[in-house]
Amino acid sequence: MSEDLHEAVLPADTAGAVDREVAEFIRRGHALHESGRYDQAIEEFELALALDGRNREALLGHNRAVRRHVPRWHWEMLHDRERAELYDRAIREVVRPDRLVLDIGTGTGLLAMMAARAGARRVVACEGQPTVAAVAEQIIRAAGHQQAITVVPKRSTAMRVPADLPARADVLITETIDCALLGEGILGTIAHAREHLLAEDALILPSGGRVLAQLVESESLFRKNHVGELYGFDLSEFNRLSSMEYFDSRLRNHRWRPLSDPMEIFSFDFYRDGPGEHRAEFVVSPTAEGRCHAIVFWFELDLVPGIGLTNAPGNPGSHWKQAVQCLPDPVQVQPGEPLLLDARHDGVSIHFTAVSMGETTP
Repeated sequence: MSEDLHEAVLPADTAGAVDREVAEFIRRGHALHESGRYDQAIEEFELALALDGRNREALLGHNRAVRRHVPRWHWEMLHDRERAELYDRAIREVVRPDRLVLDIGTGTGLLAMMAARAGARRVVACEGQPTVAAVAEQIIRAAGHQQAITVVPKRSTAMRVPADLPARADVLITETIDCALLGEGILGTIAHAREHLLAEDALILPSGGRVLAQLVESESLFRKNHVGELYGFDLSEFNRLSSMEYFDSRLRNHRWRPLSDPMEIFSFDFYRDGPGEHRAEFVVSPTAEGRCHAIVFWFELDLVPGIGLTNAPGNPGSHWKQAVQCLPDPVQVQPGEPLLLDARHDGVSIHFTAVSMGETTP
């Protein structure tokens, strides 16, 4: 009997009870979504869909909750051919049949499948979002790599040896980075893996990276985080709500002018460094006169020796945008008058303060 016919002959009281149960799951799903409990919202919508797989409200609610974990940039990232090809080349250099590979933050399972294709007989791929992990399993099975790859629906920091990982891994592969390198917690993730999940001589991909920054003049970028008088009203009080930290933007989409040469701000060795706070000060010599509206910064990532990638402004093919931190107020700069740039990171976020040489930072 078809599902449609089965539903059609249900007694009216039974069908009504199912409808009420579906409606209650949907109601709870919406309430959980509104309170920011997206994982639990997903579960409620899935319960509704188990009873009525074509319920549009449940389908949309489920999709909205899932999107909180899988924002739109994932699809652009997956189509970044340079990123994929460079990771694939690097993976082929470190994978051997006898090496146990750990892929942290597997997403679609792409890097894990690259490792299996390169000859790895055992890959453990972890993914902290259960719905994403389930989809990764389906993709891996369809690709025929289910014998080599095990998907663990956990964050790596919750994994244990041997419960989730049969032994300490010989190779770590991850791409837990954002446009400013640190924003997805790569320092803490790798530090935890070094201590709890990796063999002493394990290979780590990527092996390290650098963050570079530049002073720029760009009224267009400044307006992405500031407002003044518009339409006959002074709206500047709204700037109290503007971001103190960086946001991502494609520099090439804005009119901008460099006011300094790029400079290396931080350098990271993923074999040694942890997520502790760090501060550095730099004396910046402006290369042009202008109003500094923002600090633009980006990363250079070392995968293995000789293979790296970057989201520098000069690389238009990268799906990663640049990181932009607007100054609270534009600073007038000119050659011959150095600027003191204070750079700090807390292991996840980088923050800059630009001050005159006569001032000190707190």
